[in-house]
Amino acid sequence: MALEEKREKRPPVTPMMIEEEAALRNGSRGLPPGPWAEAAGPRPRTTERHIAVHKRLVLGFAVSILALLAVTMIAVLLSIRFEECGTAADGPPRAGGNGSLSGAARQPPGAGQPPGRSEEEARGGEAAEEEEEEEEEEWQRRRELPPWARPRLPRHLRPLHYNLMLSAFMENFTFSGEVNVQLEVRNASRYIVLHAHRMHIEAVRVAEDKLAGGVRVARTFFYPQTQVFVVVLNRSLEVQRSYNLKIIYNALIENELLGFFRSSYVLHGERR
Repeated sequence: MALEEKREKRPPVTPMMIEEEAALRNGSRGLPPGPWAEAAGPRPRTTERHIAVHKRLVLGFAVSILALLAVTMIAVLLSIRFEECGTAADGPPRAGGNGSLSGAARQPPGAGQPPGRSEEEARGGEAAEEEEEEEEEEWQRRRELPPWARPRLPRHLRPLHYNLMLSAFMENFTFSGEVNVQLEVRNASRYIVLHAHRMHIEAVRVAEDKLAGGVRVARTFFYPQTQVFVVVLNRSLEVQRSYNLKIIYNALIENELLGFFRSSYVLHGERR
């Protein structure tokens, strides 16, 4: 039996069919190019709801920025006002001292001065300020740093002996101290500079010996930048002479590793 080969009859290829096949490959859903293909193409996902959400986000961000600026301005104004009120109530701030208050601010009138000083001399703050300004101008003319502003203590004095007495009060963690330092003068100077920090100076006395009497102290001040205490005398100390410096002070027993500090330990469940 003879097998007859059947041939599949395909329709003839037309230009329209070629355009449809190309459109399918390009993702145009098989539609020929034209207005119908553009209408049936992919639409953007952004809707009116998305636009409204975006507007709300931008508006909220702008409002938060404005609120932050307003709060910052109010805080700055309040801090400036607080500083003005504090300055008006307490007077000009002074450097140095103990705890949150400066030592000079807590120092009673006449502290750091020898006994027997008159009230007029104790209240001569204006004269002391003028003298301090003149001294600063003199150091500027010399183009030198004053002894208290240098990183190391001056060498015009050499300590020979220290005698220190301390009394600790554990009920409020404070202490009082008295130090006597025997000094040898190498170079003449009217400044005594020594390290001190966070303490209240009650009295300062400088004497050559018991017979010669004392050397008058003009004023004292703290210089916190280098953590020193400065004693300014009325006259220069003489070279190759020995003097005794006596300072009476009090301060806090610190709760950190600074100066005279306190620590604790636990023994059998009890803190000591």
